[in-house]
Amino acid sequence: MVNEASAKTRERRDRDRSSAPKDGVLHQGVLGGAKLNPFGDLHSLQHLSARFARGLRGVFEPLLRQEVRCWAEPLVVQRFTDYRAERSDALTAWLPLIMTPGMAQALCIMDGKFVLEMLDMFFGGTGAAPHTLPTEFSPAAEAMVARIGQMIAAPLKTAWEPMARFDFLPTRVEVNPAMIADLDGEDAMIVTRFGIAAGPAKPVFLDLVYPVSALKPHAPSLTAKVVGKSAEPDPAWRNELTRAAMNVRFPIRSVLAEPVVKLTMLMDLKPGDVIPITISGDVPVMVGNNRLGCGTVGTSNGFAAIQLTSITRFDEGFAA
Repeated sequence: MVNEASAKTRERRDRDRSSAPKDGVLHQGVLGGAKLNPFGDLHSLQHLSARFARGLRGVFEPLLRQEVRCWAEPLVVQRFTDYRAERSDALTAWLPLIMTPGMAQALCIMDGKFVLEMLDMFFGGTGAAPHTLPTEFSPAAEAMVARIGQMIAAPLKTAWEPMARFDFLPTRVEVNPAMIADLDGEDAMIVTRFGIAAGPAKPVFLDLVYPVSALKPHAPSLTAKVVGKSAEPDPAWRNELTRAAMNVRFPIRSVLAEPVVKLTMLMDLKPGDVIPITISGDVPVMVGNNRLGCGTVGTSNGFAAIQLTSITRFDEGFAA
């Protein structure tokens, strides 16, 4: 990506499509086979991909040390075995991303050449990759893939927030997709593809692949034509947050008196001297530096206490 330039490049990846996509989603299936896409038109997921594409600039511009353009291509729904067959046999990084809550996993797929170019730039090179790619990644290249996975996790979580609260945890990169656990060749997958291009260089592509089964609980959000600003709060999460907030401890104090004396008297004070004070009927009750209200000094069960006589209204602010 960083060395190859051409006067005229295509910024869409060639894909053998048997039919035109409908509303930005291509459905690939086999005659008489099970329905791959139970959602219909994935309007919201396409919108989500566009949001995530904007966040990718902040990930790859520091790595490539130049301004890049990022875009999302139309979604594709196909079987995992068909997706694997579509990719070339060249070195490829297959990085599982655990989607929590739950144990479903998405996949982040990058061309090995692109990974090696970024690795060279990371260590101060010009972004050159070997003309003949190795068959496996070195430990340094695996660390680079893991680093990229960690960097895209945050913008990916942000992009998903209007529809679902997912955290994405990258695991160990694989060069052979057959080694990825819990994925079968017949599993239906939603393929989201993102183009990354810098200047006149030939664009590269990063794929995020989601299992259809993992997204079924979020079908209403994925098919909606309008995406809200925020997802509906999870009741269990909200209850836990409320319970935790109710257990926060605050120091409460009361100012009984604030006598004022002259400097001459202050300098002449010695043990045994008495400073007279006057306690008013209502003393302020403070929470930190904010006034909670006023109260009357007295006793309760043999202990000094303050009986609240007024509480400051919240909409008036906590003016000290």
